[in-house]
Amino acid sequence: MRRLLIVSNRLPITVEKKKNALHFPQSTGGLATGLGSFYKSYESIWLGWPGITSDKTNKEEREYIEAKLMSNFNCYPIFLSQNDIENYYHGFSNKTLWPLCHYFTQFALYDKNFWESYRRVNELFSEVIFKISKKDDFIWIHDYHLMLLPNLIRERLPDAMIGFFHHIPFPSFEIFRLLPWRKEILEGLLGADLIGFHIDDYTRHFLISVHRLLGYEYTLGQIQADDRIIRVDSFPMGIAFERFSKAIQDPNVQKDVTRFRKKLSEHKVILSVDRLDYTKGIPERLKVFNTFLERNPAYREKLVFILVAVPSRTQVEHYKWLKKQIDELVGQINGKFGTIGWTPIWYLYRSLPFHSLTALYSIADICLVTPLRDGMNLIAKEYIATKTDGKGVLILSEMAGAAKELGETIVVNPNNREEMVEALAKALMMPEEEQIERNRVMQKRIQRYNVVRWKEEFIDRLVYAKKLQKELHARILSPDMKMKLLSDYRTAQRRLLLLDYDGTLIPFFGKPEEARPGDHLLQLLEKLAVNPKNEVVLLSGRDKDTLERWFGTLSLCLVAEHGIWIKEKGWEMIEPLTNDWKAKIRPILEIYMDRTPGAFVEEKEFSLVWHYRKASSDLSNTRMRELTDELINLTANLNLQILEGNKVVEVKNSGINKGRAALRWLTKEKWGFIMAIGDDRTDEDMFEVLPERAYSLKVSLSSSLAEFNLKSQGDALLLLEELILGS
Repeated sequence: MRRLLIVSNRLPITVEKKKNALHFPQSTGGLATGLGSFYKSYESIWLGWPGITSDKTNKEEREYIEAKLMSNFNCYPIFLSQNDIENYYHGFSNKTLWPLCHYFTQFALYDKNFWESYRRVNELFSEVIFKISKKDDFIWIHDYHLMLLPNLIRERLPDAMIGFFHHIPFPSFEIFRLLPWRKEILEGLLGADLIGFHIDDYTRHFLISVHRLLGYEYTLGQIQADDRIIRVDSFPMGIAFERFSKAIQDPNVQKDVTRFRKKLSEHKVILSVDRLDYTKGIPERLKVFNTFLERNPAYREKLVFILVAVPSRTQVEHYKWLKKQIDELVGQINGKFGTIGWTPIWYLYRSLPFHSLTALYSIADICLVTPLRDGMNLIAKEYIATKTDGKGVLILSEMAGAAKELGETIVVNPNNREEMVEALAKALMMPEEEQIERNRVMQKRIQRYNVVRWKEEFIDRLVYAKKLQKELHARILSPDMKMKLLSDYRTAQRRLLLLDYDGTLIPFFGKPEEARPGDHLLQLLEKLAVNPKNEVVLLSGRDKDTLERWFGTLSLCLVAEHGIWIKEKGWEMIEPLTNDWKAKIRPILEIYMDRTPGAFVEEKEFSLVWHYRKASSDLSNTRMRELTDELINLTANLNLQILEGNKVVEVKNSGINKGRAALRWLTKEKWGFIMAIGDDRTDEDMFEVLPERAYSLKVSLSSSLAEFNLKSQGDALLLLEELILGS
């Protein structure tokens, strides 16, 4: 059975030193709670910081801590200094990445010392993982503290199976691009085989950032980065449903329920449980409660708002200010509305044990979960799971990832005070039958997709991602197969080489005219073409005038506009064609050009091309689909075809393609050696008509009719150079 290495900033066990004695209590926090419910049931090791700095322990104590954590808890400690904690954790992680990912850009600090510490600690984690990992381990890295770690491990362990899960929001490109080290962060994450997020919005933001900042293409959540395929998907994290749904049976919980009920009498209970953080919207929630009491005096002395705020990052200035603001608001509201015998807000500034927390869930008539921005928020799911009688109303922020799953709640915009006041009124008046109906649906959903299923689904997709990589790598032209290809080439008396141009012999450029061949490429092609045993055919979507200007002096055969024009001795059309249809099609392409900044229309003699390589990927992909659909409908009764190439949509006469053009040479004589190289969808027509004994190669790791793949355009040139040397 493969081991699972869970890697996170903190271990689920905290090491504390009190009166020269070491203690090992459980850690608090969503990740420790969520993963802690299942990791012990697997052959797992959890790696992370144990909560005590290396400055406060000596060598003997660290050795004792390591042995104790491994033997009792399957945990492996990574010791950090106080300086690391200040700069890596409190600094870059929580003063740079945390506010940026939660859209609080005004709080984000871009400090080079923070960044250097963050990078150093990530390198330290990679060293420890390299030391203890085994060949077949699953390495599952968690959260924003370790975003450089996947690639650092990949550099040390190229074949490792690495997954990364991002537990907080991934911001839109316009926010993420503010980060000075944005490319390094993305490159770090792309060391993983599978990258997971809570919801599709975050997945889409990540893919767009990768495309715009690193230039990698993606299709259906699959990124092709150099010689690797990386999968990106959404996995909404669940909870240990049974633990919460059965909590009411615990005598300690029942004892707390009885005690709370006695103190609360007949009051309706509104509950709010959060870590004290500016992303949670606690002051906004208090202001809503204040407005509600102002407008609804009939509810005074009938409601109690229990506000639980768990201390967090108490040394950070923004959190000190937030604590002061909340203290003042609670005091103002209690002073304004409180009476002898009734305190509107019960304010608890501390964490609560499980039995007290679930007792509060159980008695709460309303639970307010209204963060300004949140990755998932498991409090919402815990509250619903605990309501065994089905009674209770959850008011949930649409800015929390959980809102994507819990649509039966009252979903609100946390910035809209009027909407939240109305939601409170609606929740207080909601009939019990409706409460039960809503909650039962959500309970079934939460029970099905619990934390164990979340973990198993992630691991299953990680295995699938690795399997997909292996399948694609198996198609890469191996050294042995290359030797056979070169041998067959050397021994053949007549050889046909069919070569695509853009993306195969030269990289893509923003403007087509910039992809002019250099002297090295021209010399390479001429050396192949002048060999009397060779027939070299260059097939391109470019117009014949461009091909003539660039390659006309070489001993090549040329195919222009995907097969419309052919040059052996002189240019000729493959068949008589007309272009009177252009007047009808051109205005459509121009409309979509105007609607898509960066797109442009290229006119060839017998085709029109809509280019969108320089346009933003999210907009252009939408426009491309809209344009293609419109063109298909428009050309239904015309003798035209719509061709989707690499960042282009081309309209041309039907029946004309590279495959038909290639047949002209394939049937010309009996070839001893045939090789075709291409890189995009237009080359699939060429691959399709090749005889079984031909060598067909696709530049990129994407699926294809070609028999083999080459990792890059550079590998295609290298192969051609080896053909020359071999002959």
